[in-house]
Formats: sequence, C-alpha cells, structure tokens
Amino acid sequence: MKEFKILAIIAALVGITYYGIEPYAHHVMHPEVKAADFTFKDLKNVDTSLAGNTENGKALVEANCIACHAIESAGHPAMMPNADAAASYGVVPPDLSHSGRMYDKNYLANFIFDPVSAMKLSHKYPVGGAKAFPMPAYNWMTPQEIMDVVSYLQSVAPKVAEKDVNKVTYDAACGRCHSMSYAKFEATTPKDAIKAYMGATPPDLSQYIKSRKEHYLHGFINDPQLLLAGTSMPRVGLNEKAQEEVIAYMEEVGDSKKAERESVGLWVMLYTLVFAILAYLWKRKIWSEVH
Repeated sequence: MKEFKILAIIAALVGITYYGIEPYAHHVMHPEVKAADFTFKDLKNVDTSLAGNTENGKALVEANCIACHAIESAGHPAMMPNADAAASYGVVPPDLSHSGRMYDKNYLANFIFDPVSAMKLSHKYPVGGAKAFPMPAYNWMTPQEIMDVVSYLQSVAPKVAEKDVNKVTYDAACGRCHSMSYAKFEATTPKDAIKAYMGATPPDLSQYIKSRKEHYLHGFINDPQLLLAGTSMPRVGLNEKAQEEVIAYMEEVGDSKKAERESVGLWVMLYTLVFAILAYLWKRKIWSEVH
C-alpha cells in the first residue's frame, strides 16, 4: 500500500507542475505569440489583386534587377563571385530563380516596393540612418509594374523534383546566411562578411529542429520580431508550403531518426510498465515471506 501512496504523491506533484507551474511559465512569464500569418495582410503598399503582365515584367527585371541578382532559370548568371558580391553588398544577393515559387505574392510585391518595411528591419536600417539596406526601395514603380515583375518571377520559377524540393528551398531561402554543417553545407556569404553585415555570425541550423522545435520555427521564420524583438533576422516572407519545406529539410538533416525514435519510445514505455508490474509483484512475494 505504501507504494501506491508514493505513486499518488508523485502524480500530484507532476500534476501541479504540469497544470499549474508550466502554464504560468509559458503563458504568463513568456506569453504565446499569434500563429504564423502567411497572408502578410499587414503589408498594404501594393494592390496585389492586379493581374501582372509577364512580358513587361521581364523587361523591368532585366533593366533593374539582374545587375545584382542572378536568375539562373532564365539564363541570367551571377555578375560576380560570391566573395566579391558579399564585399560589395554585405551579403550575397539571392538568385531569384525560385522567388516566384517560394515567396507569398503579397510579401514579394511589398518587398519590391520597400524591402526594409516588408522585412521589419526599420530598427536596423532607420530612415536617414548611417547604414542603408543594400537593396533600394522600388516605390517609384506603379503597383501595376510591381505586379508585372511578380508575374515574371512566378513564370520563370523552375519545377523541382519532389525528392529535392526541401533542400532546394532551404538553399534558396536560408543558404546565403545559415550554414548546415551536418549536411556539409556552407553559407554562400563568407563568415567575415556576414558577421559585419548582421552584427553577429548567423547560427548553424543543423540542430535547430531539436533545440527550437517545429512550432517555434514556424513562428520565428514567419515573423522573427514577435519572438525576438530587435533581432537582425529578417521576416523571410515564405509561403506556407515553402516554409514547411524548409523545416522538413531541417528535420531531415538534424533529426533524421525522429520516426524511429518515436516508435521505439512507445515500446520503451510499454517495457517500463510491464517491468514495474513484475517488480511490484516480485517485491510483494519476497516481503510476504519475510513477514
């Protein structure tokens, strides 16, 4: 009977911790932020309901974008090596091949209009400040012209095989700043350049799926300032599918044994339960003989 009393005390303490202390720690001391918003409805500088003209968008991109950005899928290679580009801009400008596939249309249009505002980095690049964001605002374009550019970027986005899509999306969305040593992947921007540009070296993401977990990553990638105010990490603007692909790749690299571990965990719990019952019965038998 004594064992059951001990079990009851342990269960009560666990219950108090789980239903009392834990919610207070998470919801009062560290309140939960709103869920990831993949509509980016706070961005309202561009009317994204306008139908884009792909041909005009092509002309605008070739006149304004390819001096800095590669678009390999459309036959526009990078204008300089990564090290030279990082020295010039602070970070390697992204290849825009996958931008029309990965980024939410509303985010992409408003990013073109005003990158700093869309990324929520005005604390890092204030108007009139000493440090300017490498990409200028294209707020001189009309909403129609911006939607033409978006339409063109969507049209040149290549098809990606299902088996490769997670890695391709990670490389395109995160690979300029974040290394993934477990996958033998080095960020395309050299470490010294990215440290000077960001103020600190962006972390290697190999184990972030374990240390931060999927729920946190969904919120942080979608809007970093909600979870870490003042961070240099920009709001990336990925659509929901692309963000799931990024996190899936992080899981493939950093937690490849997740399914196996979870299935084994059930058997371990069952074994522990059976062993506990046998140990209790054995203990009763031994002590009954003593008494």
